[in-house]
Amino acid sequence: MNRITELFKIELPIIQAGMIWCSGWELASAVSNAGGLGLIGAGSMYPDVLRTHIQKCKETTSKPFGVNVPLLYPDIEKHMEVIMEEGVKIVFTSAGNPKTWTKTLQAHGITVVHVVSNVKFAKKCEEAGVDAIVAEGFEAGGHNGREETTTFCLIPLVRQAVKLPLIAAGGIGTGRGIFGALALGAEGVQVGSRFVASEESSAHEHFKAKVIEAGEGDTELSLKQLTPVRLLKNKFYQEVKAAEMRGATAAELEQLLGSRRSKRGMFEGDLEEGELEIGQIAAAVTRIQPAGEIVREMWAEFLEAKADFCKMQF
Repeated sequence: MNRITELFKIELPIIQAGMIWCSGWELASAVSNAGGLGLIGAGSMYPDVLRTHIQKCKETTSKPFGVNVPLLYPDIEKHMEVIMEEGVKIVFTSAGNPKTWTKTLQAHGITVVHVVSNVKFAKKCEEAGVDAIVAEGFEAGGHNGREETTTFCLIPLVRQAVKLPLIAAGGIGTGRGIFGALALGAEGVQVGSRFVASEESSAHEHFKAKVIEAGEGDTELSLKQLTPVRLLKNKFYQEVKAAEMRGATAAELEQLLGSRRSKRGMFEGDLEEGELEIGQIAAAVTRIQPAGEIVREMWAEFLEAKADFCKMQF
């Protein structure tokens, strides 16, 4: 037991990231049933769809689960209303100011965790009174920090700067990765890309297949003039790259991005024109597995890494 497992009342300090288009009730409940903490990704859901996912998650697990809410979501008030009405006990917020909703959620008995990519915002989270922090390194998939600070550097910096319970994210998808994150000062880990390639993920099967085919160097951080996002390299990525190389303005990049790109790629399976968000750890993901098996496999690897370390002589 540590502060993270105690805070969430879970068995293992493994949190499944609330990824848009990939993290529905099936994935969240499977991870929670395996002893971790499953998160529903609200960023790709209308409020009524979110309510359905929360209700189904409550039907399929008696274990704790949570909801991830990007604070830049345009209908955020309705999302939060649904979360509070449905009695969700854990909320992870991201992409916005933690002061906006933390106290309101906590007043409804909700544990609040905020995702950051640098020390500055970690300190702001502590000032806002959140219950824990996710520090996410440059390796992560999806939207990312402009500083490009890697997890190996970020976790010790945040650990030194704040006293809050700390969850590491970015480039973690194995038991040895978990061991390394805890050694750096984290008390839990958040895993995204590995769970994209799970049977319960709501990602399109074509996208899952593309993830397990990915090798080292097949992702890159793009669209830094807008919101930095790590993408698998495909036709859309190449168009973005070419536009950036010729000095395209933010407005031109917005026009190129258009709307529904992420849904088109990750949920509908358009591997050429869609936006395919995934982390660098995809290079280590080689097969699609049940989410519960992924949790158990990572924890067994962690225990093996811990035992190997204890055997070392210095």
